[in-house]
Amino acid sequence: MRRPEPIRLLGDRLLVVELGEVMDAAVNARVHTCAHLVEAAALPGVREVVPAISSFGIHVDPARIVLADLVDLVERALARADEQPLEREDAPRTVTIPVRYGGEFGPDLPDVAAWAGLSEDEVCERHAGSSYRVFMLGFSPGFAYLGLVDSSIAAPRLEVPRVRVPAGAVGIAGRQTGVYPRTGPGGWRIIGRTSLSLFDPAADPPARLRPGQAVRFVPVRDDAVLGAMQP
Repeated sequence: MRRPEPIRLLGDRLLVVELGEVMDAAVNARVHTCAHLVEAAALPGVREVVPAISSFGIHVDPARIVLADLVDLVERALARADEQPLEREDAPRTVTIPVRYGGEFGPDLPDVAAWAGLSEDEVCERHAGSSYRVFMLGFSPGFAYLGLVDSSIAAPRLEVPRVRVPAGAVGIAGRQTGVYPRTGPGGWRIIGRTSLSLFDPAADPPARLRPGQAVRFVPVRDDAVLGAMQP
């Protein structure tokens, strides 16, 4: 039987379903629809379904799974996603993130402006002027990959990553943007910082952002907000 999408078994514990090769909102919505349908079916042997930007993975227990049944379920989910796209029930609600752009909070803003041939204010306006989709979580706990960044300011990653990027740093990496939820290494171009906590291991759920949600950045200049963001 011809499969409508690439479905690959990696080892004996992971099935990967590829729906595309680029970051695209429609493809990502289809990813989440299919992942939700597979997860909701509660097929014996399926341990976890993990959506990504243009694919999703299904972690299985090889001693309990019937692979042919899982492949059939995936193909039915793909067909249904084409007929009636849907998001995960726990997703959309726009999250607003206050950002202090530039200066000590955005050390790479001048470089992004030079790369784009724009003023720093224009870069900030274009970054804050878009609504972004949470395509996936990854890299570190609570880190959300957001897109799509206006192509005019989609500067590439740093050639040499920083050893330490402060929590709350807002960065750009090509058509992606995101907020570092915890202090750690990173190679995205930092254009600002937020005081909003995006990951709390004691919260339920611990990550503030969830796949499928919409995110908007709002420039702030309030001294109280800046004080809260000091390292």
